[in-house]
Amino acid sequence: MPNPTVKPDRAPVPQATPILSFSPVTFRVEGREAPLEMRVVIPAVGKNLPVLLLSHGHGASNFIASMRGYGPLVDFYAAHGFVVIIPTHLNSKTLGLDPAGPEGPLRWMSRAKDLSFIIDHLDEIETAVPTLAGRIDKENIVAVGHSLGGHTVAMLAGMRVNDPDKGVVDLREPRIKTTVLISPPGDGADATPQLAERFPALVNSDFGTMTTPSLVITGSEDVNTDFSERKDWRADAYRLAPSPKSLLFLNGAGHLFGGISGYDAAETSDENPDRVVTVQRVTWAYLWSALYPHDSAWPAVKAQFETDAGGRIESK
Repeated sequence: MPNPTVKPDRAPVPQATPILSFSPVTFRVEGREAPLEMRVVIPAVGKNLPVLLLSHGHGASNFIASMRGYGPLVDFYAAHGFVVIIPTHLNSKTLGLDPAGPEGPLRWMSRAKDLSFIIDHLDEIETAVPTLAGRIDKENIVAVGHSLGGHTVAMLAGMRVNDPDKGVVDLREPRIKTTVLISPPGDGADATPQLAERFPALVNSDFGTMTTPSLVITGSEDVNTDFSERKDWRADAYRLAPSPKSLLFLNGAGHLFGGISGYDAAETSDENPDRVVTVQRVTWAYLWSALYPHDSAWPAVKAQFETDAGGRIESK
């Protein structure tokens, strides 16, 4: 594990290191509608590096919802000690697949299976990426997902989906030690009829089985009345799941949290570089301290938010 000097601003994080990005790493997966492509971003130095899987959202963009997106998060995590792997899920517009195909436009089950497939093939990924061989700690794996990616990662954390067509779907991934869910879909009981009709998998979630330690993130402006009228709907993964769980609530934050999905992304309605920095550092601190319990980053973040008017952290 890297042991760099920490800095106290916002959240104690290591000094950034140079990073290397390699893409695409491509696998042909039996039964998958298209090859599985991924981008791997790694620290230029260091050994025993933990693995972070990042699941992109759905949204209107062509390239943000693919392995090419989420640069502000991907680059930060890699510069601070993680091997970051972001796949292009089958819902991505870059693939041009028929939205009426298997599983509908969201391809929600295949998304979770993508991340388990990556874990199954870490040896091959390590070999494919230049300078990475022998540097991965395959026992320390975490996952981060935004929006639909939050739904994907919640499934890996133990959330079950009672799908009208497929029955109860359980794709829990025990090799993932902890997760971050950024604005995941909430409880189906308070979803709008149009959401239930269009995306039934998003409104039949059972958070009661989501036992993996997780941080859930939402904000005061993270509201879409086409999905739910309830303003705290996207905090349900915290509210309804068993402990241990934490919630980061940011005042003024909309669904893109200042611009986490891409550098200068036009659809960022709440553009705020400072808020992006907060999400970067707080999520890094949560994940790092979860993997390395002697680390003090997450306790320091929680203490700071006790007096921070910009938001709050709850834990149970």
